[in-house]
Amino acid sequence: MSTVRTAVLETEEHQALRAAVAALGKRYGRDYMTTVIREGSHTHELWAEAAKLGYLGVNLPEEYGGGGGGMAELSIVLEELGAAGSPLLMMIVSPAICGTVIARFGTDEQKRKWLPGLADGTLTMAFGITEPDAGSNSHRITTTARRDGTGPDADWVLTGRKVFVSGVDIADATLIVGRTEDARSGKLKPCLFIVPRDAEGFGRNQIDMELHAPEKQFELVLDDVRLPADALVGDEDAGLLQLFAGLNPERIMTAAFGIGMGRFALGKAVEYARTRQVWKAPIGAHQAIAHPLATAHIDLELSRLMMQKAARLYDDGDDIGAGEAANMAKYAAGEACVKAVDQAVHTLGGNGLTREYGLASLITASRVARIAPVSREMILNYVSHQSLGLPKSY
Repeated sequence: MSTVRTAVLETEEHQALRAAVAALGKRYGRDYMTTVIREGSHTHELWAEAAKLGYLGVNLPEEYGGGGGGMAELSIVLEELGAAGSPLLMMIVSPAICGTVIARFGTDEQKRKWLPGLADGTLTMAFGITEPDAGSNSHRITTTARRDGTGPDADWVLTGRKVFVSGVDIADATLIVGRTEDARSGKLKPCLFIVPRDAEGFGRNQIDMELHAPEKQFELVLDDVRLPADALVGDEDAGLLQLFAGLNPERIMTAAFGIGMGRFALGKAVEYARTRQVWKAPIGAHQAIAHPLATAHIDLELSRLMMQKAARLYDDGDDIGAGEAANMAKYAAGEACVKAVDQAVHTLGGNGLTREYGLASLITASRVARIAPVSREMILNYVSHQSLGLPKSY
């Protein structure tokens, strides 16, 4: 079930990448991931090997040690690792969001400092946008950045809070979404800042989650965090464009995360249905078992098509088209993932809740693809407003 027929849609290079990453995933697999989670450790070995093979930086510019590809290639990597049972959630954050934003909008110095390390895995970066009282409403972000002094070399001072920030404990820095005041209009506008993990006033508290994953979730407190002028990424007046340059890859990669997890669960269920025999034939011969699994497979395949469309549009520089497709891909993959996991658990019955088969923990994990980084309801709002032209209710 982990083999995917994509010859019509993917180049030979993409197919070779998919096969190579799948082979890496099999060397680690779900047993590796569950052991890491149980020990409270991190996926350092898999991360390092994926980096050594060039998979982590496949989307980053070649001149900075990357593979020169894009979201099409990076999404393949995450999907195949997920299908093997060992997804790397930080791939969504570090090379996809932060690496893309810095590659597109960072200064030459920022690119030289961060991109080679993000590509070879020696540096990781977290991403902080969500706030306790803002939720999905980015216009309510209250983390503010002010200049302390005048002139282009004046320091920035950040104050605010963030929640549900993944991997801050292992990240060398966090790309923080703050807001600065527009001198002309007086309105606050979004801007992105690189905050080193050891910055004074930059505190973190781990959130106690029922979700079991190597990547921990944190609440961040920025208490007058002082940053140099060059901590600002890109142009202060182009913050919104730069923000969405990271959010579209985030949605594409979340789709890859969901598709990979769904494929893993479905593969377990199909294998079980082929061999589990209670009456005269294996249970997979019964339509009550076979048809829901077939439906789950169809939904996952359709989700991949939309993900591939979103990746192609993004890599071709069509940010507007990619925004619509990325939201649709994330929605479709989240739904397909949850349904595939649920059906897999039901197919195995009581065995679906045992540690031996590795599906029970996915009941919670699969909801991540529905909830984060944006809820399915907000995606439906986006599609109804942007795609269908319907009026807003808020």
